[in-house]
Amino acid sequence: MEAATLRFSSIRSPNQTKASQFSQKRLKSRLSCPPNCLIQKNNLNSNQMSTVKPSRLDWRVVKSKCSSLEPKNTSGDVNFGKYSRRKKLAIFVSGGGSNFRSIHEASIQGLVNGDVAVLVTDKPGCGGAVYARNSGIPVIVFPKSKLIADGLLTEELLTVLRNFEIDFVLLAGFLKLIPVELVQAYPKSILNIHPSLLPAFGGKGYYGLKVHKAVIASGARYSGPTVHFVDEHYDTGRTLAQRVVPVLANDTPENLAARVLHEEHQVYVEAVAALCEDRIVWREDGVPLIRSRTNPDELS
Repeated sequence: MEAATLRFSSIRSPNQTKASQFSQKRLKSRLSCPPNCLIQKNNLNSNQMSTVKPSRLDWRVVKSKCSSLEPKNTSGDVNFGKYSRRKKLAIFVSGGGSNFRSIHEASIQGLVNGDVAVLVTDKPGCGGAVYARNSGIPVIVFPKSKLIADGLLTEELLTVLRNFEIDFVLLAGFLKLIPVELVQAYPKSILNIHPSLLPAFGGKGYYGLKVHKAVIASGARYSGPTVHFVDEHYDTGRTLAQRVVPVLANDTPENLAARVLHEEHQVYVEAVAALCEDRIVWREDGVPLIRSRTNPDELS
């Protein structure tokens, strides 16, 4: 599907009455939607995107064309529909976005009490961005750089997220360090997933196969994914959930990565579901725990 990109000066949610509040500061970014969200588009450029300069963006059109499907209760949870309102999620990706896809599919299936409202990426041509456009999810490029002049500045990104009324930010293979301003704007509301049992094999430079190569080289007998809250540094936020994956004697980085990724897709969905259902409990020492859906007294 062709990806159409629109340049805009105003993004408004339905309950905002002052359109000029956001239009006073014209964004230098691009937001991608499927072609049927737009009235007009020009020829595709080298990035396989087309630029549109509408005088006004009709939020109702974007909402109707880019909204998620109505969720269905396939979880067997007797409390389905009794939680607070569905949360709005912003997901950040830099690559294929398999964890993003897992969360989006879980949302549609009713396993997560939230909807992916927008995707943020530093690589507009990556697989995650392509999937988002094909799924009717708006795509925003961040950060601005010499190579990506249309990317958002930090303050512009914050403005966009506020106008999308984002509740939680989810990092799913986003390789850039999150700005301090974003962490401060969303306290205890940003999650990341890392392919090792943090605090081991985490920090700057540990991503992708580099993590699994280091795990095998160290002689560690166990690895696995970690879901953690995000702070101002790489992989140092409080751990929320982990899954253990044995490291086999003859493992290769690729084989270990595949087994860890399988667990990532499950544990991240479970953590996001708990977040969207307000089932995160903070212990007195600052450690986050997940309250069971079926037994409120059970914490993990």
